[in-house]
Amino acid sequence: MKVVLFCGGLGTRLREHSDTIPKPLVNVGDRPIIWHLMRYYAHYGHNEFILCLGYRGDLIRSYFLNYNECMLNDFTLSEGGKRIELASTDLDDWKITFVDTGLNSNIGTRLQLIRKYLEHEETFLANYSDGLSDLPLDQHIDAFQESGAIGGFVAVRPQQSFHCVNTSPNGLVNSIESMSGAELRINGGFFCLKNSIFDYMREGEELVEQPFSRLMASKRLWANRYDGFWAPMDTYKDKVSFDKHHADGNCPWMVWKRDTLRSVTGSCKESDRKFDGCINGKVKVIGKGGI
Repeated sequence: MKVVLFCGGLGTRLREHSDTIPKPLVNVGDRPIIWHLMRYYAHYGHNEFILCLGYRGDLIRSYFLNYNECMLNDFTLSEGGKRIELASTDLDDWKITFVDTGLNSNIGTRLQLIRKYLEHEETFLANYSDGLSDLPLDQHIDAFQESGAIGGFVAVRPQQSFHCVNTSPNGLVNSIESMSGAELRINGGFFCLKNSIFDYMREGEELVEQPFSRLMASKRLWANRYDGFWAPMDTYKDKVSFDKHHADGNCPWMVWKRDTLRSVTGSCKESDRKFDGCINGKVKVIGKGGI
């Protein structure tokens, strides 16, 4: 399936860190968040991408046009520098289409503008490009297909540190609980969409407002309640949190590393136990609905 990545927004809430670069190019470790997201999709066999560009789209184009596999992968140099053998590659089998979808376009408009690239796709995937997860994508897609819905997304718990307050009409407080602990869900992206989604869209509309309202009215909108790892890159605080994950070697979204360990050894070495894919030396097995 093709993967549509919405990476044209201004990212205003992260401007204190990324005033000169678009949010998708903000690094998590030594690679930008959009690379991590694309690597995630490629791990599940979805390696054809359509990038909906906008703010500083030139920098995103430049990043991939000048991507040097040798700078971030192990390689062997021989014959006086004439021969380079890569131990592994990142995007050798990726196909990326870059489309300028406007500086101020909303998500719905960006999707409409790349419709011609999806003509032969019965189902396609889409993402906001500013969040990472260890969501078992193959199971997510299968469940969406079984639902008979036209649009689907992952519904996750909010990450904010605010508290929900429940009061009676006279103002007396009945309960206070953290947003993450409350029975609240937000749209975490990781969309699955049938091509017929375009029949529910009108020019200029935001995807999750009018079109999704029409899908709800016809009972064709589905959400996967997921309690595994999901985190956004929305603010500078989120950036710091991602950096800590990476520095600690605790990167649950790197499913390609977890599954490589599983396929090669069936268990984790002592040195790998900081990685979130391991519990007591054994590899976590993901099932429907979470870990």
